[in-house]
Amino acid sequence: MTQSTYYDSTLLTAQNDTPAKRPQKLARWARQSLTAGATSWFAVAVLGQLMFVIYILGFYGATALGGNPEAWNAVLPNGWEAGNWFGNTVVSLHLVFTVLIVAGGALQLTPMVRRHWPRFHRMNGRFYMVSAVIMSVGGLIMLWTGNAVGDLSQHIALSINALVILLCAAMTVRFAVQRRLDIHRRWAIRLFLAVSGVWFFRVGLMFWLVANQGPAGFDPETFTGPSLTFISFGQYLIPLAIAELYFRAQRSTSITQKLLTTSLLAISTLVTGAGVAAATMMMWLPRLA
Repeated sequence: MTQSTYYDSTLLTAQNDTPAKRPQKLARWARQSLTAGATSWFAVAVLGQLMFVIYILGFYGATALGGNPEAWNAVLPNGWEAGNWFGNTVVSLHLVFTVLIVAGGALQLTPMVRRHWPRFHRMNGRFYMVSAVIMSVGGLIMLWTGNAVGDLSQHIALSINALVILLCAAMTVRFAVQRRLDIHRRWAIRLFLAVSGVWFFRVGLMFWLVANQGPAGFDPETFTGPSLTFISFGQYLIPLAIAELYFRAQRSTSITQKLLTTSLLAISTLVTGAGVAAATMMMWLPRLA
């Protein structure tokens, strides 16, 4: 590089970095950071849900195919009752749709799938909605007709979760039909988070156990206590609240709001990752051995 070229390059860089352009660069960096924060959390969540699917198939599926569905009772109290064809069918369908809906949700929110395979996106979306409704209704039946663990507060929290899923599914369909796609996608994200409530509960509980070095705020024998009540409500309220902050930050022109939300997403990613690791090592993998 000649001396003249060096000076020209230096001058051009200085002109491109004028005080007037710095706020634009900062705003662009804030937008990119917000997107990266959301993408990082989604990647960790999908990986954790994949581990959950492997666990369901490896434990519930393997024991059922091996002719030993009674082994489910080690995890689900009265999950399988000899002669109770209705209850056993509801539990089995609930597990099947859990696997299908977890895989379908990850594909539905992947931008590459939506851009390159729109027909599959629409078909998978319809299947996802139906699965969410069936799983929610089945969960309510299991909760209020079986011998579910936990106390009334946890049952109420889970029932509200099911109703939130049904609401989000209806709103997602409504705005898809109206072709208001931006609003449709926001409701689809809410639906994904609400449907993931049972997964969030397990991840949140394992994080709580590791953080407190054991049960804290609940009785492990009766599986009741204030901390479990908090996690039961928080399993869908906290993710939905963070999503709302993310949506507001996306639409906002405030750089500070975008950066604060990015920081919140980074913390959420770390907590989710720690919970996934704890659930995998302490709860899922041991039952696959």
